[in-house]
Amino acid sequence: MIIIQQLITAMLGSLGFALIFHVSKKYLISAAFGGFVCWGVYLLAAEFLSGFFFAPFVAAVVSTLYSEISARCFKAPTTVFLIPSVIPLIPGSSLYYAMHYAVSGDYLQFKSFGTQTALVAFGMAVGISLVSGIFAVVFRTIRVKHAMPDK
Repeated sequence: MIIIQQLITAMLGSLGFALIFHVSKKYLISAAFGGFVCWGVYLLAAEFLSGFFFAPFVAAVVSTLYSEISARCFKAPTTVFLIPSVIPLIPGSSLYYAMHYAVSGDYLQFKSFGTQTALVAFGMAVGISLVSGIFAVVFRTIRVKHAMPDK
């Protein structure tokens, strides 16, 4: 039951950010569902993978794949789906605590939470960059092949 609540909350959070970013009404459901998918994959990956890097990495890879496919299906920019989809992964609490301990002067706790925050953010960035880069190369190659006249 807790997992279902987390998935629904992730979807609603993604919907909220999609509304804040003025995502068109025709893309709202798909953008919100991306948050559901992202958090579901994160929860599943966190069960099998240890550390703060790998679960966000896997969730970001799947979210970016979902966003790239949705963008092709809806003929819309990938970011319309990607930004709301990865919102549930953002390490808000660890960032908050890292800054709290930095200001408080507890540098041991700051180091711990700061490292955790950086690893999550790095995992997200690598996952998004990897899939986006692969899609860019593949689609550029397809366009070049179709643009060349047959001899």
